[in-house]
Amino acid sequence: MSEATAPAPRTVVVTGANRGIGRAIAERFVANGDRVATVYRGGELPEGVFGAVADITDTAAVDAAFTEIENELGPVEVLVANAGVTHDQLLLRMTDEDFESVIDVNLTGTFRCVRRVSKGMIRLRRGRIVLVSSVIGLYGGAGQVNYASSKAALVGMARSITRELGSRNITANVVAPGFIDTAMTAELPEERQAAYKAAIPAGRFAQADEVAGVVQFLASDDAAYVSGAVIPVDGGLGMGH
Repeated sequence: MSEATAPAPRTVVVTGANRGIGRAIAERFVANGDRVATVYRGGELPEGVFGAVADITDTAAVDAAFTEIENELGPVEVLVANAGVTHDQLLLRMTDEDFESVIDVNLTGTFRCVRRVSKGMIRLRRGRIVLVSSVIGLYGGAGQVNYASSKAALVGMARSITRELGSRNITANVVAPGFIDTAMTAELPEERQAAYKAAIPAGRFAQADEVAGVVQFLASDDAAYVSGAVIPVDGGLGMGH
């Protein structure tokens, strides 16, 4: 692509870019020439990523982190809400705290970030919001009532944002990854890995960069007319859900 046709760099925030899918997404945007930042709790960041440390369960901390990013890189044009936690437990053993802590990070934390960046996007009259959900949010998972609830709710969030802000050239979409080839999955017993892969039509786990590529598309000009969509990146595992 020539310099004359290359898109102008944008300010992109990827929450939780210190590891896993978030790291791969951030690296994609850096390679694309964008100005990339993250809101994260700690850890080593990819080269070229500006970090603002904050706990996304704290509204004041979220506001301060985005103010720091805006002062450093300019108004946020793309938000990828990726940060999330799990606290798996069987339903009858799951405490209120087990449930509420996961909801507060995965759902309410995402809301805090989206609310904060939407103000600037409305002023700019453009923006891309991508919420990272999970196949579990659509498919369900034993011992994951809290996690599945938090991830399923992101669909309603994205579609409500689309109805509110769509006329301002702001899109909101959901990416729902399946099993990803990470250090965590690599530590699973071989027989369990084989069972998971047998349930996936593609017969393998995804690479984190395969999810990142879909996120990058949804944040691009090519996806300007895609909003309120749920894009599974799961090798066919969740078909029909």
